[in-house]
Amino acid sequence: MFGLQRFQSDACVSKCNLTGSMVRSGLGKCTSCAKLPERLGEHSRQFRRCVMAELRTQLGEDDDEDEPEYLQFKVILLGDGAVGKTSMATRFCEDHFAKQYKQTIGLDFFVKRVVLPGDIHVCLQIWDIGGQSIGGKMLSNYIYGSSAVVLCYDITNYQSFQHLEDWLFLVKRTFDKTPLPYIALMANKHDLAHIRAVKVDKHNQFAEENDLYSYFVSARTGDQVHSSFFRIAADLAGVTLTKPELEVAQKPTKAELVNHPRNDPAHPEANADDIAKEKKCSIM
Repeated sequence: MFGLQRFQSDACVSKCNLTGSMVRSGLGKCTSCAKLPERLGEHSRQFRRCVMAELRTQLGEDDDEDEPEYLQFKVILLGDGAVGKTSMATRFCEDHFAKQYKQTIGLDFFVKRVVLPGDIHVCLQIWDIGGQSIGGKMLSNYIYGSSAVVLCYDITNYQSFQHLEDWLFLVKRTFDKTPLPYIALMANKHDLAHIRAVKVDKHNQFAEENDLYSYFVSARTGDQVHSSFFRIAADLAGVTLTKPELEVAQKPTKAELVNHPRNDPAHPEANADDIAKEKKCSIM
């Protein structure tokens, strides 16, 4: 009887077609198969989560293409004292011009954000370096890491133009083993062109010989200040501007009426009526 029971027990054992486990015929499925629906459900949920994650990733990439691009550049203003570096930075960043400025000692900072075509947001960090820093030990540290260097001079001061050679030499020495940054030549006080000491030909020659970008501005009137820095930001960002876009960037310039003295204060003003009265006609 023991052998019969053993035979019947062996006869009741079969193989699961799904998992390969040995099970009793009466059970119909093994322990692994009993949990199979749960496992299949879990795999299905994991599969759905993976699909949704992939979709979110693709949608995120699509959204990134529509999001604006943000860039930041360091711009250095170099030049002799009193050429108008602080005036140009203040005019561009704050649209303000003060008749009197204190001399910049060391350096000063300005920040201006502009939006370029293509929804590209550019933040310009403008470093206003004092003119007396040309012999300072910290000047190379100020210049290092800059994206652009703007060499500034006063068109009514020829000496400030001559000293640009020294300023440019310091820039080249700082970037001796690295590529030079974007370098521009900016002539300030263009509103005083009638008393200019630096001819336009001299300006253009210096810019061509040293491969510099050329700008003429007036911090006092604001003429070409915004459009010049706007173009510098575009060049750094690799954006090509059209002429209408540059014209839009330039803010309207207000004309100023100056009441110049018409005669020497030390002498009384001549009046035509008084002169006529003083004249006497005599017939001999």
